Amino acid sequence: MAKPERNGYYVPPCVDNVSVRFIQCFYDPVFNLPMRILISNDDGYFAPGLVCLAEHLARIADIVVVAPERDRSGASNSLTLDRPLKLSRAANGFYYVNGTPTDCVHLAVTGMLDQEPDMVVSGINSGANMGDDTVYSGTVAAATEGFLLGIPSIAVSLAGRELAHYETAAKVAVTLVQRFAKRTHSHPWLLNVNVPDVQHDQLQGIEVTRLGKRHKAEPVVKASNPHGETVYWVGAAGKAQDAGEGTDFYALAQQRVSLTPLQIDLTQYSQLDAVRDWLGQ
Repeated sequence: MAKPERNGYYVPPCVDNVSVRFIQCFYDPVFNLPMRILISNDDGYFAPGLVCLAEHLARIADIVVVAPERDRSGASNSLTLDRPLKLSRAANGFYYVNGTPTDCVHLAVTGMLDQEPDMVVSGINSGANMGDDTVYSGTVAAATEGFLLGIPSIAVSLAGRELAHYETAAKVAVTLVQRFAKRTHSHPWLLNVNVPDVQHDQLQGIEVTRLGKRHKAEPVVKASNPHGETVYWVGAAGKAQDAGEGTDFYALAQQRVSLTPLQIDLTQYSQLDAVRDWLGQ
């Protein structure tokens, strides 16, 4: 059964009183319409975290899902420039692209949707994105692309090994989206959210944090493929190094949700004068 759409966004089917109640209370006060949310990820359109996130956000907003056709973890902020992109639609209504998470958001916002989304939510990632992870993360990259396009964006990751509680992270995402809907801001925010892999009632709150830092990554792992050729696997991420109070690592260790506002400006301002002096010598 096809889902009804409005300007490219899925309208949550009002098949029960719960859905009706959510939609009625989440109308946009200006346009008298539900919030429009673009959802993406880096684990692929088939990932359980994406499905869980979409199911929960569809109860409170009009959503559209545009995600990579396969796992693109670690793709960072890369755009595909050497070939055209193809947009396809899965049986469940999700759209998928033969590109990166950044491609997905860029394509959706600038070429696919009739109306710009009110928010981009990326996730739920299968594993943490803390500290240095944010540089490589495709989950964070999808949210970053939304932010660069002037849209408030959130990256949501489930931090743990068992990955048994995607619903906990989805409920946190719903709470943050609802909070945003009640109080918008003059400038868009880019938020990186990490949620402990526990039941929702075991969370110890939400903490605004800074990024911690990991030790240097493990060396690449040398191996041989079936043809006898030497191949290399990227080594594991380093353990936490800067994980003191106030960091995302510390919050997760205390079973609290970590919420870190991110910025794009990579300028090292403290070194500007030193570099000028070096150049002038």
